[in-house]
Amino acid sequence: MKVTLERTDLLKSLTHVHRVVERRNTIPILSNVLLRCEAGELALKATDLDLEISERIAAHVEQPGATTVPAHMIYDIVRKLPEGAQVALETSGDNATLEIRAGRSRFALQMLPESDFPDITAGDFTHSFTLTARDMRTVLDATQFAISTEETRYYLNGIYMHAVAGEAGERFRGVATDGHRLARAEIPAPSGASGMPGIIVPRKTVGEMQKLLENPDAEALIEISETKIRITTANVVLTSKLIDGTFPDYGRVIPQNNDKEMLVDRDEFKAAVDRVSTISSERGRAVKLAISEGRMVLTVVNPDSGSATEELAVDYESDPLEIGFNSRYLLEIAGQLRGDTASFRFADSGAPTLIQDKGVEDALYVLMPMRV
Repeated sequence: MKVTLERTDLLKSLTHVHRVVERRNTIPILSNVLLRCEAGELALKATDLDLEISERIAAHVEQPGATTVPAHMIYDIVRKLPEGAQVALETSGDNATLEIRAGRSRFALQMLPESDFPDITAGDFTHSFTLTARDMRTVLDATQFAISTEETRYYLNGIYMHAVAGEAGERFRGVATDGHRLARAEIPAPSGASGMPGIIVPRKTVGEMQKLLENPDAEALIEISETKIRITTANVVLTSKLIDGTFPDYGRVIPQNNDKEMLVDRDEFKAAVDRVSTISSERGRAVKLAISEGRMVLTVVNPDSGSATEELAVDYESDPLEIGFNSRYLLEIAGQLRGDTASFRFADSGAPTLIQDKGVEDALYVLMPMRV
């Protein structure tokens, strides 16, 4: 194998693929990235057996071939090479090392054979559809923060994606919850999504999808089966296993009869919560909202350090209400809202609260109260 290419192109691809590789592996081949060159291009592939990313880049191929080398090592080497350098990759005569040359720099990396490298992409995909990166990111970004990190409830460790019938036609919906808050976002369902199985996309895969879909106008082909999802953009393919579990009936958690509505300026509310929560303890993080006609008073009391209060003008005409929330959860949800006015719908101080942008139905958030 002998190939030459631009350092910038190689670094960009290694940045995409090396992130999949875990720093510590009991299986040596999983620490490596597969390099295969043929017909004017270099293909790179990395996997952790649950997630695989492959990418193709243009290159000057003098001798086709394939090998694997340590992913983080080659990434660090290429990252430190001078900008604008031409990088030559060549396997040694005894096929023991890969030589990397750029200017006066020389590196030789130990190789493992290509035949040892696993392939997780086998199997058919039952549904496929095309989305712009912007639409897919709309669903991912609005729900990703609510994914649970509790490993015992593994079926909550991802975003539940499915198609649902709505009044305005079929919708493609993503839902995430950790038991304390729930996020739901949807877009019009693309052609081909109808009848797709409900799938749970793992947290790590969601993070890689967000990085992969950086260009909002790029189109992505999404392919789905009962056990896998594959996302293909111009020259990158991401394949991932899905979480094998049943997502709970989230519809039962979303309150239907919260009749006390409060409207507040989103930016003012977010800034006020941020300010008063400076006092809160790492463990508690509780902020109390005392709401009455036309005003809301936010209060945080920390026995170890002091207290903080702030008053905001709000649009509220129902009975006075006092309710407590985790301030970090409040800030994360406020950070997802896109409009100028946030709508809070309450039932009572012990019931879940519904939070949305005023007049927007495409995204909603449910937050459980806490005692303060």
